[in-house]
This record gives sequence, structure tokens and C-alpha cells, in this order.
Amino acid sequence: MAEMMQIWQLGEQGLLQRLQRFCPPDIIGDDAAVLSFPPQQSLVVTSDTLVDGVHFSPQTTAPEDAGWRAVAANLSDLAAMGAEPLAITVSLALPRETEVAWVEALYGGIAACLERFATPLVGGDVCRCDQAVIAITAFGSVTTPIYRHQAQVGDAIAVTGDHGAARAGLELLLNGSQWRDLDPEIRQNFICAHQRPLPRLDLLAPLKQLGVERLAGMDSSDGLADAVLQLARASGVKARLWGDRLPIPAGLLEMVDSDQARDWLLWGGEDFELVLCLAPEAAEGLSQAVQGISIIGEIVAGQGAVLQVGDRSETLAMDSGFCHF
Repeated sequence: MAEMMQIWQLGEQGLLQRLQRFCPPDIIGDDAAVLSFPPQQSLVVTSDTLVDGVHFSPQTTAPEDAGWRAVAANLSDLAAMGAEPLAITVSLALPRETEVAWVEALYGGIAACLERFATPLVGGDVCRCDQAVIAITAFGSVTTPIYRHQAQVGDAIAVTGDHGAARAGLELLLNGSQWRDLDPEIRQNFICAHQRPLPRLDLLAPLKQLGVERLAGMDSSDGLADAVLQLARASGVKARLWGDRLPIPAGLLEMVDSDQARDWLLWGGEDFELVLCLAPEAAEGLSQAVQGISIIGEIVAGQGAVLQVGDRSETLAMDSGFCHF
């Protein structure tokens, strides 16, 4: 079997030429990209870094999936701010022995996610490093930004989609033999939630159509409970989650018991859904307009966040979730 070409054999310029096909041809070759910008809108900029061994690994993530996830993480941040994506840049730091095919597969995943959300790749950089690092900067435009600090007492807490699904997918990739009898469709849905998350840009149009002007929000990439705590802290209020309203993804109770399912739902992370605090009537309107919206709690006076399960109230603590340091 022929050996795969490594990037040191291709050289920096040769690698860049290979990657240019993933960018619009009319903007490649200059020192920087020039973007058209919608009038009377604000620019939204976000950056995210994914590191081999921290955010992805060959055991759970093919290069195509790593590329998709890297883009999805940044587009999710734009969605959380209420912004439509304009473009992204991608910078790579790679070991010199990295196979060219791996890099091209990574960019194939990047391109697939960008095509799904009609967003161009307009530039980037490559350099040498001891481990693979993917750094993406995304640019978006917004008329009325969604901030974390705008939650008010009396607001409803609404969430999109399934929380805990990405964690279930990760467990299946790491320890799939424990659940050999799990329905194949459920298995694939969970794995897809981990490998190919969908940023909730689809929520922006309904929010605009409903005329929702004041709301707080963020994405749940670090976990649903983490997002709720962050919103409460930024707004100087207290969040109360209703345990019996937390939607458990279909099939999750076939993998774990209800306590473990709730833990994954609250703290699993990487679901890239949106968590919103808005007036109850606006939340109800949104839940009727968009499938899969769940109203899971309320904002009250005080600080922090609690999970209400029957007569029992459990305080949610930030140190229960993922933290890099």
C-alpha cells in the first residue's frame, strides 16, 4: 500500500494551493479579505479554537466531522447573538507529519457545514505545531443583538432541541459495546448530534417575525445548566428550572436511568442549542411557531439557579460543568 503524502512533502505553498479550492476564487490571494456589509447593522465577531485531544480525537471524530464541528461551534455563537453569518476564516496549526488527505477531509467537513448555512470561507493561515489546532473566526451581522444580561424577573426560560443527545453520542462512540441492543436509529441520531451538530440559525427568522425585541440568550455548548447560570449571573436574577419540564431525548432512557439522563441533559454540553429568557407570551408564541421549543423554567428575584423537582429544590453550581482550567 502506497504511503500517504504528508504536508511537509507538499510544502506550505503547495498546501495552500490545495486548500484554495474551498474558498471563493475572487477573494483568494490578497493579504486580507474584503467583505460587503449590510447597512444599519452591527458587526458580530466570534472566535473558537479546537485542539486535538481536547475537543476531538481519532477515536470519536473523523476529520470531516472535526471540520463540521469547528464551523458549527462558531455559527452557534452567531446564532446566540441573533446574527446572520457573513463569512469565516480558518487557521490551522499542524504537525509536519500530518497527512494531506486528513487536511483535505477536514476542509471537506468545513465546506459541507458552510454550504448548509450559505456562508463563505474567506481566508486563514497555516503553521507548524506539535498537535493539530483549528482556530476559526466567524463574522456576522445583526440589527438587534441578543445579549446575556437582558433577562428580567417574570421571564420564561425556553430552550431549543434535545439536550444530552451529544453526550449520549460521545458515550456511544467511546463505549458503544455497552449498548449493543440500542435501536440503530436512536444510536445514529445520538452520534450525529455529537459529530454533526446544527447551529440554531433557523430561530432567527421566527424571532423577528414574532417581533421579539427584548430577550436574553446564549448557546448551550458548555451545557444547559451552565448556560442558565451564565444568563442569571449576567442579568442579576435567579433562574428556576422545573425538573418535570426538562425534555429527555427519545431513547436516552434506554441507555441510562433517569438520574443519569438528567445529569447528561443539564451538564453534558456540546448540544449547540439556544437557551432564551423572554416574556412568557413571547415564549409561548415561539413554541407554537418552532417545533421542538420547550419552556423549562422561569426567572425570579434572587441570584443563581435552582432545579425544582417536586417539593425539593437543588442548587445548580457552575463547578459541576466542563471548565478548561
